[in-house]
Amino acid sequence: MPPPVTFNKGKVLVAPLDWGLGHATRCIPLIRALTASGYEVLVAAEGAQEELLRREFPELQFMYLAGYRVKYSKARWSLPFVLMKQAPYILKIIAKEQAWLKQTIKEHNISLVISDNRYGLYSDSIPAVFITHQLTIKAPFSWLEKLLRKINYRYINRFTACWVPDMAVTPVAGVLSHPSEMPDVPVHYMGLLARFEAEQLPVIYDQCIVLSGPEPQRTLLEKFILKDLPALSGKTVLVRGKPGDTQELNVPNHVTVYNHLDTATMARAFVQSDLIICRSGYTTVMELLQLRKKALLIPTPGQTEQEYLAHTLMESGFCFSVTQQELKLLQDTDKARTFSYRFTNPEIFNGVKLQQLLAELNR
Repeated sequence: MPPPVTFNKGKVLVAPLDWGLGHATRCIPLIRALTASGYEVLVAAEGAQEELLRREFPELQFMYLAGYRVKYSKARWSLPFVLMKQAPYILKIIAKEQAWLKQTIKEHNISLVISDNRYGLYSDSIPAVFITHQLTIKAPFSWLEKLLRKINYRYINRFTACWVPDMAVTPVAGVLSHPSEMPDVPVHYMGLLARFEAEQLPVIYDQCIVLSGPEPQRTLLEKFILKDLPALSGKTVLVRGKPGDTQELNVPNHVTVYNHLDTATMARAFVQSDLIICRSGYTTVMELLQLRKKALLIPTPGQTEQEYLAHTLMESGFCFSVTQQELKLLQDTDKARTFSYRFTNPEIFNGVKLQQLLAELNR
């Protein structure tokens, strides 16, 4: 655990992981709350994550910070080996981002670092917060899960505190956010990081399909979906999850395609759709629960966190889920519509919660 440091109101550096768009997306309500409270926010990112956040916050200062650039596999069984092969490269990036942070703190007079799952952005000179909902990293074997927890906590314990985007009493993420053993640093539950505001709008779409996550799995799911789209009845919105892309798809007349939607437009698409079809990424799950939407979740093959979430959420009555391998779009959309949902009123992160979390840093 780093030595105690005091947070003085000033510049806040926010840096999301580049594993899909979820980490950048869930930083949107956090950045909103920080700027509304009078903090000057600097964002460190690259690629699609930078593109997404620039569109949301064109007035903010952005700094280039290379991502981990994790590559996925096409086959579910090979994913652990593909990830292990990339471990040396990821460790190099972590070391580089630590050196980058030391220099950036000096050059820009940073007062606080908020790192969404970027392990190298800890500091001994100023408070540094690590955001994660995965205190437990799910693995196929219990011995591997214990090893991953040990490695995970070794890095988390270098930070001042750990903020978990979940609820303290009725967790959404199950053992992912509420493990049997906690890190040594203070752990605080933020509530759900949901960027949408629930508007009262009429439902005009039968389904909204949202593609997301790392390649090549995003493209593989897109191919599955496009194959069955002509037979899927009703008005459909397809959001490809590719900000900055200009490619046009050949789709039936009842389908409207967007490469990317800003937060306000995406919120309206969600609210005005009867059913949401998407990955079981945690950021999307938080948004679905905030809006109390019916959903068909398709976990990314081999991503144990998404597979665990999809299973847990279906058992809790929050969604219907099916594996990508077993996906039959027409039949599964019908099943998702008639599923017995058991929605609750989740605790949502806001400016008041932010002030409570920041106050804890000075204790």
